Amino acid sequence: MLRISDLAATQYNGSMVPNTHHGLSEPAVAKVDRAREILAELQRVVVGFSAGVDSTFLLALAVDTLSAQRVLAAMNVSILHPRADVLEARSLAKALGVELVEVYGREMDDHRFVANDADRCYYCKHVVFSSLCRQAAIRGFQAVCSGANADDLGDYRPGSRAEEELGIRRPLQEAGLTKREIRDASRAMGLTTADKPSMACLVSRLPYGQPITPERLARVEQAEAVLRDMGFEQYRVRDHDTVARIELPPDDFSRALERREQIVASLKQFGYRYVTLDLQGFRSGSMNEVL
Repeated sequence: MLRISDLAATQYNGSMVPNTHHGLSEPAVAKVDRAREILAELQRVVVGFSAGVDSTFLLALAVDTLSAQRVLAAMNVSILHPRADVLEARSLAKALGVELVEVYGREMDDHRFVANDADRCYYCKHVVFSSLCRQAAIRGFQAVCSGANADDLGDYRPGSRAEEELGIRRPLQEAGLTKREIRDASRAMGLTTADKPSMACLVSRLPYGQPITPERLARVEQAEAVLRDMGFEQYRVRDHDTVARIELPPDDFSRALERREQIVASLKQFGYRYVTLDLQGFRSGSMNEVL
């Protein structure tokens, strides 16, 4: 079981939980309590788990609220996600003492998804969460939950439509928790993901309208691994066919330029002809700017 930090703990439904008042504003504490209430009402839940900030917090909160025996972590494993994410998910689930089921995604079987139009996330989420719903039914769990948060309401997220159609619950979003509040609460719980950079599937690196192929996803994963191994923490390599457009926080620009020759040589090995640094800097969902 994950060791909760040495904060004062309180009783919640018979389980020891961290003092959510530590470092959190009163509104944030109320939101966390509301998320707990939602989970308690659901009784037995499958958590769609990606090892990201939101889903890890939701999983930990569910375990603290319901006990590990009444929670199942389910991860979609496919070429859309770096292998490193799967390894981290296994480690986190083990630390939390919860069972992890790896569901092998079949997103690439849907020609509408592969075509990569503006609804690609809808098709993907429908496939993924349909699989998780089947797992829930087989194992006798009452609900499937996603780690969507309140900030997601302000972005273009067609995947949310699929979640709504399938009846997926979103306790963090329903409670009004923002990303910042989730990070703060994760820190209070002693979760190692509290300061983890934002994540997104590899498909988000491809422009809409260009077909999704295993080869392009693989080279994006390889290119981003180069940046990660160099010590960069927040990054994206957007794949524009022959052009790799690197997004980094502006504070990292000078460090990237110092490693310019190494970065260019490495990425060209993966098939890119040109390697560029986006002067706007890192921003989540930059491919949505064309919509």
